[in-house]
Amino acid sequence: MGLLDRLLDNARRRDRKIVLPEGDDARIVAAAARLKAGKLARPVLVGAPDAIGKMAGQENVSLDGIDIVDPRSDARLKHYGAALSQARGSMTPATATRLAGKPLYFGGMMVRQGDADAMVAGCANPTRRVIEAGLMTCGLAEGIALPSSYFLIVVPDFLGKGPKPFVFADCAVNADPSASELADIAIASARSAQGLLGETPRVAMLSFSTKGSAQHARIDKVREALAIVRRRQPDLAIDGEFQADAALVPGVAEKKVKEPSAVAGQANVLIFPDLDSGNIAYKLTQWLGGAQAIGPFLQGFAKPISDLSRGASVDDIVTTCAVVAGSG
Repeated sequence: MGLLDRLLDNARRRDRKIVLPEGDDARIVAAAARLKAGKLARPVLVGAPDAIGKMAGQENVSLDGIDIVDPRSDARLKHYGAALSQARGSMTPATATRLAGKPLYFGGMMVRQGDADAMVAGCANPTRRVIEAGLMTCGLAEGIALPSSYFLIVVPDFLGKGPKPFVFADCAVNADPSASELADIAIASARSAQGLLGETPRVAMLSFSTKGSAQHARIDKVREALAIVRRRQPDLAIDGEFQADAALVPGVAEKKVKEPSAVAGQANVLIFPDLDSGNIAYKLTQWLGGAQAIGPFLQGFAKPISDLSRGASVDDIVTTCAVVAGSG
């Protein structure tokens, strides 16, 4: 069974509730109907029921069995406001309740309070707004100081051995992470890969140098990030700095890496030193290598919060929700 088929199968077995706070977008309504019909998740649409119902009619889809929540009149709003006020400390209950009444924040509070398993948004809101809502409601995972993103990349025939999945990070959020931020990205990506790939994460810290073959301040940042991760997560299979070929190709690793490594030549999680390299790499892999690029997914939150491109198709939304539901 291929990776995506396994994730879809997991999603059907787990029957997770996913809140979609952009219920006023026709693509979200159509995707919710497909998720329900395919038994991939139990979608919850946030928005005005009349408007969502009218949109479903225009899209010719059924919303039978799909929960529709209007934050303005939902009985949980005051409870969410009180919980948000308590979590934030400096925010009054009245202010917190007004904030929780906004769809993105209501969806985030549903996840925080255990009324949904995950939130997926971004069709109608920029990534920064989704991140802000996730930070305000669910917060970050223990030991993580910033949110980041990853792509699930499936190479159709890697080194002549058939399909191979990889996690690429960070390709969408952090432009120029510091060493400590790069360490956070690596740790969060390893956690994401653990739930996605079905194999041990082997994390490569990428650079234009392999194990001291060049010297530069940019390489120093990668080395420092590696040292931070090793102190924080000594059991994690992580190594670097590696050029991409040394991280991925056993024959190249044998020539370039002279010390024992659990990662060289067999990495499945690639950590890029900045957003330039990460974004360029995933697009080249997608368009020149014929790989399937799924994402971006947000990571680093205490509970599952994920993003969508504002240009996402219905297929993209369904796939993202299914991967979120089927991983972890």
